[in-house]
Amino acid sequence: MGIPREPKPVKLFVGLLSGHAEIFSLAEKELAALFGPVDSASASLPWAVTDYYKEEMGAGLLRKFVSFAPLVSPEELAQTKLKTQGLEAGYHWIDGEKRGRRINIDPGYLDVGKIVLASTKCASHRIYLRSGIYGEVTLLFQDGSFQPLAYTYADYLWPEALSFFMGLRALYLTQLKQAL
Repeated sequence: MGIPREPKPVKLFVGLLSGHAEIFSLAEKELAALFGPVDSASASLPWAVTDYYKEEMGAGLLRKFVSFAPLVSPEELAQTKLKTQGLEAGYHWIDGEKRGRRINIDPGYLDVGKIVLASTKCASHRIYLRSGIYGEVTLLFQDGSFQPLAYTYADYLWPEALSFFMGLRALYLTQLKQAL
């Protein structure tokens, strides 16, 4: 019989998506106030993966990943998603009957063996966490690199994204050694 134990802390990050590069720096300041100092950030990369966000957010979107210095408990993921949704609400636009976001902020965490994302959408490969939030393992770390699953988002497979996550994993392992 296994013995229940508290999990090791994890490395919190967010994926940012916006057509307004200047919003990234504003959002990063607000995110740092909630989650601690930013300790790693990717470049802003052109994002043209799908038209899913086009009506709401426009064309010419950029993708960026940002992580935060403090390690956190993985059980904080649902609450983190709710907080990021609150931040997104501060960047909504309204034009008559139309409305939308100017930034999408998707939190996740990295641990030794995987990357987990938070979502408000139920799907067969997601597990319910709490408060209307689901968790999805989107990348597995195996044989020295991150490996995709059948449903992994295309932008999480970009070489730049995988490079960011490899560097983030190295940073996490160093922090984990210091914390334990």
